[in-house]
Amino acid sequence: MNENSYYVYILSNQIDTVLYIGITNDINRRMYEHKNGLMDGFTKKYHVTKLVYVEDCHNVNDAIAREKQLKKWRREKKEMLINSVNPTWKDLMVES
Repeated sequence: MNENSYYVYILSNQIDTVLYIGITNDINRRMYEHKNGLMDGFTKKYHVTKLVYVEDCHNVNDAIAREKQLKKWRREKKEMLINSVNPTWKDLMVES
């Protein structure tokens, strides 16, 4: 993990009915927070803990712009993006 990297990520719940898009500069820490319900809000309320997509950005401005872009997309387009790199929607934070 590069200390100058930022990550745009998409989470889903276990039955893939909910999508959440966020950004972070530490994907491992952020996923720990999501998976352990350490932050109140949408992801905790709806049990959105499965990392299905992650994208590396070189700076925070690029990450913010990409997050905003993805949030504007229709669900179908978000699903196509996820399917392009993770067609089975496996949890990318679970060790194989």
